[in-house]
Amino acid sequence: MLDSFYRKPYQKLFINPLLQLPLLQKIHPSTLTICACLSGLLIPFFLYCHLNLLACCALIVSGFLDTLDGSIARMFNKTSDEGAMLDIVSDRFVETFIILGLFLFNLETRGLVCFGMLGASYLCVTTFLVVGIFTSTKSEKSFYYSPGIIERGEAFIFFAFMILYPRIFHLLSISYITLVLLTTFIRIYQFQKS
Repeated sequence: MLDSFYRKPYQKLFINPLLQLPLLQKIHPSTLTICACLSGLLIPFFLYCHLNLLACCALIVSGFLDTLDGSIARMFNKTSDEGAMLDIVSDRFVETFIILGLFLFNLETRGLVCFGMLGASYLCVTTFLVVGIFTSTKSEKSFYYSPGIIERGEAFIFFAFMILYPRIFHLLSISYITLVLLTTFIRIYQFQKS
């Protein structure tokens, strides 16, 4: 929902001013996609070492670069099918490694809920991509973007709270699983109705 409703103000306040920088105009969007992925891949290491603040910083950097790469691609006509594919795959790598990091933070008590988060995310992404494939309308992205209760912005907020407040991890993770599965079923229902 955040991605759908707050993307324009976020873009205007935080991304558009950066797009005026000559250095960013020279960077290829895929370079930023790879940097976003690499930043996300640091999260399990930081969480395993119980460096929660660094893990949260890596999460923020990864999410920010992920929004910046697509904006640069669209602004400077550098969009491509390969770039869109790299972006989608990179996003899934990062999300998987975040959940791996949340598991590594406490191996003894988090296994089942982390498995549940991974499974719910897998189902949700599958419906997202299937709806995108079978819907001809394109959005500003490279494919049809079907909104949901939990999109990447909400997921990152949940992940940030799970990282910063480990004592309420189970409550947050069960809430995350519930909302992701609800998003999945709503998407299926809306697709069948259309």
